[in-house]
Amino acid sequence: MTTDLFTPIALGSLTLANRIVMAPLTRNRAGAGNAPSDLTVEYYRQRASAGLIVTEATQVSPQGVGYPGTPGIHDAEQAAAWRRVTDAVHKEGGHIFLQLWHVGRISHPSLQPEGALPVAPSAIKPDGEAVTYEGMQAYVTPRALDTKELPGIVAAYRNAAAKALSAGFDGVEVHAANGYLLDQFLRDGSNRRTDAYGGPVENRFRLVREVTQAVIDIWGADRVGARLSPINGFNSMSDSDPEATFRYAARELGRMGLVYLHVVEGASMDGSDPRRVDRASIAKDFDGLYIANGGYDKARAGASVAKGESDLVAFGKSYIANPDLVERFAQDAPLNTPDPATFYGGDHRGYTDYPSLSAA
Repeated sequence: MTTDLFTPIALGSLTLANRIVMAPLTRNRAGAGNAPSDLTVEYYRQRASAGLIVTEATQVSPQGVGYPGTPGIHDAEQAAAWRRVTDAVHKEGGHIFLQLWHVGRISHPSLQPEGALPVAPSAIKPDGEAVTYEGMQAYVTPRALDTKELPGIVAAYRNAAAKALSAGFDGVEVHAANGYLLDQFLRDGSNRRTDAYGGPVENRFRLVREVTQAVIDIWGADRVGARLSPINGFNSMSDSDPEATFRYAARELGRMGLVYLHVVEGASMDGSDPRRVDRASIAKDFDGLYIANGGYDKARAGASVAKGESDLVAFGKSYIANPDLVERFAQDAPLNTPDPATFYGGDHRGYTDYPSLSAA
C-alpha cells in the first residue's frame, strides 16, 4: 500500500489522522500577560484538521521573551488561557503540541525584566535589530550566563513543561533551532565557552540534553519532540562543522527516546539560499519519526513521504492562509494567498479571516 500525506500515523501513543503538520508560526497576537487571546483560540480551532499542530514558540520564562505579543507558558494564567486553545482543538478532533522557547540573546533590555541584558552562552552580539514595543532597536551585547545559572534555565523549562501538561496539550516540542538559546549553546559560532558547556560538541549539547531530560521527566519521551536547524543562518548563526554537530545532536536525542525530530532543512528562513541539510544522515542518526520543514508544497511533500524520506511534513505560510489546508490538499483545490503585511501583530485580519473552502 502506498503511503501518502493522508495515511494515518502513530506518534507515540497518539494516532494522527494524516501526516500534515502545522508548523510553529509566530504571529505576535498574545493578549495581556502574554496569554493567548480569544482570537488565538479561534485561530488554532480553525486549523485542527492538521495531523498535528505545533504551536507558535512560547516562552518558558519572562527572561525568554524576545518579541512583543508572544505567548508564555510559565504562569497559571497563561496555562489557563492555553487550556481554552487545547480544548477547542480537541473538540474538533485534532492534536496539538506546545513549542517551548527561550530566545537567549535575540532580545532587548526593553523586553527583559527590570531592563536587564539578554542572556546567552557567550557575550557575542548578533547582527541586526530587535523588534520592540518602541520599534526596531539594535541588538545589544548579551550577558554570558554563569554556569551556576544554568540549573535555573533547566528549571524554567521543567516548570513550563508542567504548565503545558496542565493546559491539556498532547505533548511538547523543545525548540533548539533558529538561533535561540538552545541553538546558541549548540553551535560553536555563538558558543565560545571554556567550561563544561562549551568546546567539543558533547559539551555544547549538554544544556540541550539537560533541558530535554527535564521535559521528558514531566511528559515521558513519547510525548516530546525537538526542533533543529542545522544550516540555517538566521539570527547570525553558524557552526564550523554542522554535519558533525547535528548528526551528534540527532543521535543523542534519538537515544533519549524522543517521539520525533523536526528539522528546518533550509539554509535561510526566506528560501533565498538554495542549500539544504543532509536529511538522510540526520534522519538515520535520529532513528525515530522525522518531520521535514522547508518550503514544501503538496507535491514535494507527498513525494518525500512516499519515498520514506520523511514521516510527516510541516507547512508554515500555507497554514497561515489556509485553515483547511488538509481539505484543500485532499481535493487539489486552489490555495489562498498569504498576506505578509498581516503576518505579525494586528487583529483578526490575516489571522482568523482567511476563507475555508466551505465558506468560499
